[in-house]
Amino acid sequence: MSTQPDRVLIFDTTLRDGEQSPGCSMTAPEKLRVARALGELGVDVIEAGFPAASRGDFDSVATVAREVRGPIICGLARCTFEDIEAAARALSEAPRHRIHVFLATSAIHRQYKLNMAQEEILRLAAAGVSRARALCDDVEFSAEDASRTELEFLAQVLEAAIGAGATTLNIPDTVGYTVPDEFAELFRYLRKNVRGIEKVRLSVHCHDDLGMAVANSLTAVVAGARQIECTINGIGERAGNCSLEEVVMALKTRAAFFNVSTGVQTTRLYPTSRLVSSITGMPIPRNKAVVGENAFAHESGIHQHGMLKHHSTYEIMRPQEVGLARTHLVLGKHSGRHAFRERVQALGFELDEAEFNRVFEEFKALADKKKELFDGDIEALVLRAEGSAPGPWTLVDLTTEAHSNGPARAVVRLTHADGRAVEQTAGGDGPVDAAFKAIEAATGISVALRKFEVHAVSEGEDAQGEARVYVEYNRQSYRGASVSTNIVESGTRAFLEVINRIEQSHERVRSRKERAAATPA
Repeated sequence: MSTQPDRVLIFDTTLRDGEQSPGCSMTAPEKLRVARALGELGVDVIEAGFPAASRGDFDSVATVAREVRGPIICGLARCTFEDIEAAARALSEAPRHRIHVFLATSAIHRQYKLNMAQEEILRLAAAGVSRARALCDDVEFSAEDASRTELEFLAQVLEAAIGAGATTLNIPDTVGYTVPDEFAELFRYLRKNVRGIEKVRLSVHCHDDLGMAVANSLTAVVAGARQIECTINGIGERAGNCSLEEVVMALKTRAAFFNVSTGVQTTRLYPTSRLVSSITGMPIPRNKAVVGENAFAHESGIHQHGMLKHHSTYEIMRPQEVGLARTHLVLGKHSGRHAFRERVQALGFELDEAEFNRVFEEFKALADKKKELFDGDIEALVLRAEGSAPGPWTLVDLTTEAHSNGPARAVVRLTHADGRAVEQTAGGDGPVDAAFKAIEAATGISVALRKFEVHAVSEGEDAQGEARVYVEYNRQSYRGASVSTNIVESGTRAFLEVINRIEQSHERVRSRKERAAATPA
């Protein structure tokens, strides 16, 4: 066995497959924030989206390609010339880019989705890869639903892709159906029976329908895969994808077993995880491996006793390795700029001077309300300052009344970017419901509330509450989030963020119509 570890590429598809998860859609600025964080994390490839899916997807991929340096920027395409050419255009400004073409190969997909014979699949795969290779030197081919495809036919398709110029072959477990031993045998079969396979990089893309995406991906590495496709926090369609932070830390923690390495800066895992959770509105379970709140918590007396003797008794990773700083430093209203800046940096956030000044002012305002501020409070301040939807509406004042034996009442005062000031009163089943109705009346936008969540972001009786609001408007889903020591205020600000997102969406539509009307026929 070689003593020099092989390099495994980390292909992040948070912006493409991850965003396809229900409720996880991102705006273009949010996608760019995540892409920049992924670049800082050190992933090798960022799959920025599916350019042919929509104009918005095309523009987002083009923006990431133009703005983000370091990783290879990748765009997904079906095996059609239109898709492939759209991907090439969207990626044109990236110094390093890849076109990722895919085509379903399993019998069930051939019959029920594509209505195609094997011969047609072979022809389309070769033609798609050939067209992509004419436009880009780096071409990946994915045999969708490979784990349920007949072995001999899968080998034929992959040979055709190699012959047409593919540089990476991806073997997806698209529906999370396979198990480790079976998947390892599949890779061994392909390496033995596909001519030219030694010339390309083998990749793996696993879904988590049976809870084995990480296990199957690691098994594929043992069997020869040298690229893992994954997402931050494992988000993705249905039960999600292989979790980037879990698979990376498994390879690092068990390096002696796997004998491979990655280029990921693991100290960026925790802040990147929190960023994606904040943007997508997908909470991280407390017991989530590597980045969950309980990942490095020890409550059992026996465990605590062992930890006091030596951390390795019950910790196979150190929290600092994933960017989770352990500290007894508690900040308060007397803490200065220097201490606050150090704490922000220790938590893995980099702010420019303007952003830092804005967050520091919010920190001082919060410190007047809370006796002590913990890491969770600071994370919430930074993420809210970076990601909150700007106006046009701003909450100036909120007053609520609630009684156990009667309806609640709320008064909101709002200002609009156009100079309007509006005050509205409404009643409701409780103070939050009343505040939401007052905002709807003030802004003239009525929505269907689908979900309202509140959870503490730090500890203590004066902990901040993070509210997340999910609504439906004109058959589209919107979400908002806010943090405050007052959960009614937090919920109200989250709801107002939703209204602002809807107004911004309206404005974008109006602008497109005006540009179209002004364009000569």
